[in-house]
Amino acid sequence: MAEKKVEKESLTAEALQSKLENLKKDQMNQRFQHAAGQMQKTHVMRQTRREIARVKTQINAAKKAKK
Repeated sequence: MAEKKVEKESLTAEALQSKLENLKKDQMNQRFQHAAGQMQKTHVMRQTRREIARVKTQINAAKKAKK
């Protein structure tokens, strides 16, 4: 799930947006599984939430670098 920092920095803006969308879909599915009592590894929800934050940080850093 977690990528190396060098790999994340090399992603383009489109790739980061795509990754963010995929992570949000994963998060939604995890919420449904958790609510239904089907999720055994609940720590994955926390990891996904933090990975979303990391990707958003990279997107915002890229926007600031363009200015």
